Amino acid sequence: MATLVQPAFPFVDVIIDTSALVPAAQRSPGVVAVVGNADGAAAPASTPLVVTSHADVIGLFGKNNAATALSRSLDLVLAQDPRPSKVYGVRTPAAGNYAAALAGLEAADDVTFVCLAGETAVGAATNGGTPATGLRALAEHVETMSAAGNRRMAVAMIDPAIARTATYVDTVLASGSYGALKSATGRMILVAARGATTDETASPNPVADAAAAVMGAIAGHTPATSVVLKQVRGFTVPIGQQYVPAEVTGLAGQGVIPLIDPALVPGTGLFLGDGGTFSTDPARNYVDICRVLDDIEFRLRAGLIGTVGDARITKAGLTSVRVRVEGILGPLQLGAVIDDFAVTIPLLAILALPESARSAAEQAQVVTARQTRQVSVLISVTYGPAVHRLNVTLAPQF
Repeated sequence: MATLVQPAFPFVDVIIDTSALVPAAQRSPGVVAVVGNADGAAAPASTPLVVTSHADVIGLFGKNNAATALSRSLDLVLAQDPRPSKVYGVRTPAAGNYAAALAGLEAADDVTFVCLAGETAVGAATNGGTPATGLRALAEHVETMSAAGNRRMAVAMIDPAIARTATYVDTVLASGSYGALKSATGRMILVAARGATTDETASPNPVADAAAAVMGAIAGHTPATSVVLKQVRGFTVPIGQQYVPAEVTGLAGQGVIPLIDPALVPGTGLFLGDGGTFSTDPARNYVDICRVLDDIEFRLRAGLIGTVGDARITKAGLTSVRVRVEGILGPLQLGAVIDDFAVTIPLLAILALPESARSAAEQAQVVTARQTRQVSVLISVTYGPAVHRLNVTLAPQF
């Protein structure tokens, strides 16, 4: 007697393929890390640890339940509203050994902002086998990590204890001072808050870590949000130490963000007086531009990783790549992060032609692409930045 190869029931075989349901990797743009000195703290050195409250901060980075330089800076980060999505603390193995602590932070690939707790010394660059010190170590860290693919930005501060002089701006931004931190990559944010203190009544006034507070304030907002006039919490600046209009203009004109208490804003508080990066590149001279570009880059890399090894160098395959790119950038356009975008795949235009209609040069491009298995995609994005200045003409008449 013949036997059936397959039983009749359930008549229709359905195979469930969940490969299309695998989510794209997400990277929160508001993850910060504070590296600093906390000698005697319970936390292991050069190890990033997440903190969410003051109790975490004191328990990990305090000394005998007392504050340290690192714990005070972390408390300022947590005091911001909105606060960053994640906050790391990293203790140095010895006071001032930032290079070792920053090396321990390299594996935390979700970090987008880094600062040094209370550090104001510019320091020295790496020299042979001697690691960088001070803020130079911070600048080199974000430059190196960004070049390796983990885009990060550094936040540093001009020493709040530097007294006001007639040449204050030129002095602090000289090439032998904080001017040495300026680079072309737009990875450095330099803030100025003369006289910043957590207690105006104490004598001498305890210096506040304005860099940590500003970092937390910036990271709490979405990448496309301009940092101009965003409030920074947790410390004050005595009125006698605040910047005069000429200093505000001078600092902002060179890419430094001064903290101000403008009379145009009701009440009292400190606000970011500009939104620039400390950069020599005019294309990257605003914080929100750098953050948006970093965010879009990660979204594209994460969203397109699934096409590697699957999409074929054919008309249908490259069309699917273009559709995927449009699916990544479309929500950003709908959310008004970008104003417009265009996706161009030169090879797709050639593959759309019948083979007989292609020129010898076009056919050579197809052959080369298939041999090397590389395809170029050009994405043009139109960014609509926020207004930073309004020029109003008042023309009274009778």
